[in-house]
Amino acid sequence: MHQLKLGPGDVGAVAGLPVTTPVRTVADVILRADRYPAVCVLDAALNRQLIDESDLSLVAALIARRRGAVAARRCLAESDGRAQSPLETRVRLRCVDGGVPPDALQLEVRDEDGYLLGVGDLGWRGARVIAEADGQTPHQTPQAIYEDRRRQNRLTNAGWTVLRFTWPDTLRPDYIPHTVARALRRPR
Repeated sequence: MHQLKLGPGDVGAVAGLPVTTPVRTVADVILRADRYPAVCVLDAALNRQLIDESDLSLVAALIARRRGAVAARRCLAESDGRAQSPLETRVRLRCVDGGVPPDALQLEVRDEDGYLLGVGDLGWRGARVIAEADGQTPHQTPQAIYEDRRRQNRLTNAGWTVLRFTWPDTLRPDYIPHTVARALRRPR
């Protein structure tokens, strides 16, 4: 049995039901979740603007001296609100763990006239490599497939290598970093 001590600023209401605030909820979740889900929760809360960068210090204060605080602080350091889905977060963490961290998230690629060719989920600018995290739902319609292909063709014609990863790819710790590392080593 656990007893949760809540302060006056830790509780709000949704549809008349008492709920903990986003800051408190994030703090409680990252104390109990493994690294990948914890960073996904942080990224999603930041991306959806449920919390902002300044709230991370409040989360740090809430987790202080609690069981799991050391690991949770590491998750705070890895959070990035530019990730637009848990899949993007997982791909990024696999790259970090495999020694090939991206130097950009949501990388805009433009031609010499400034025309936007596409936005890559993760990018390595020097090697001109983009990694796309292709979730099943957003990329399954015929229209989305055609748009993805056109965008990939524009990027490829501009000299970029586009790698595509799915959720099952994130379940194999070595696959994503190995694939990215090979693309990074390829001469331009």
